[in-house]
Amino acid sequence: MSVIRFLLNSRVSTNFLIVLIVLSCFPGFISSAVVTLDSIQIFKTHEWLKAKPTVYFRCKGENKTVLPDVKETHVVYSFKSEESWQPLMELSEKCKRCGFYEEDVITSDDVFDEWEFCPSDFTSADGKYIRSKDNEFNATFLCPQCVPLETASNHASGSQNGGKGMHIFLVIMISALVSTVSILGIVAAYKYWQKKKREQDQARFLKLFEDGDEIEDELGLGNII
Repeated sequence: MSVIRFLLNSRVSTNFLIVLIVLSCFPGFISSAVVTLDSIQIFKTHEWLKAKPTVYFRCKGENKTVLPDVKETHVVYSFKSEESWQPLMELSEKCKRCGFYEEDVITSDDVFDEWEFCPSDFTSADGKYIRSKDNEFNATFLCPQCVPLETASNHASGSQNGGKGMHIFLVIMISALVSTVSILGIVAAYKYWQKKKREQDQARFLKLFEDGDEIEDELGLGNII
């Protein structure tokens, strides 16, 4: 039982190291960053029947965010990120299909622009990203947290060669450590088994002598000798 318990403990340690390897292979940057709308200016409206347009922002598969103040063309609307409809969205290391739209009473909603919204869009140090489309709109987004997320995304995709080399080195070192621990565990278990076997053989040998002495005593051979 002691040998089995030792092997189980060694196996638990090995499995723990294997888990570490898996986690290092898949970093899983699961954190998200909040994106707010800093400013927007529209140059045209698409709905002729309504005096004031209803402009909104939406990412695929998510709820739309109506911009209630955006009603006039060629007017720059600036925001303080404290509006009731803020934040605009949450962005992780994966890109999202997003866009600006205008509600249409009769047909489907009109599109100002649709694009792949990614953390890598925020390249400036202040965490701002400017999106514009000719004769449609200019918009500035704010996401200071997206700047480190861009680096994390690049690391996850392997674009950072230096980080990738360090990652491979770490995996190799942990793999070597797992192999060493496994070999040492097997050797220790074998030596422990050998020690127990010798103790059992010695005990069995001593028991044979004790049994022989008892038999001699019963037969009276000890007195004859």
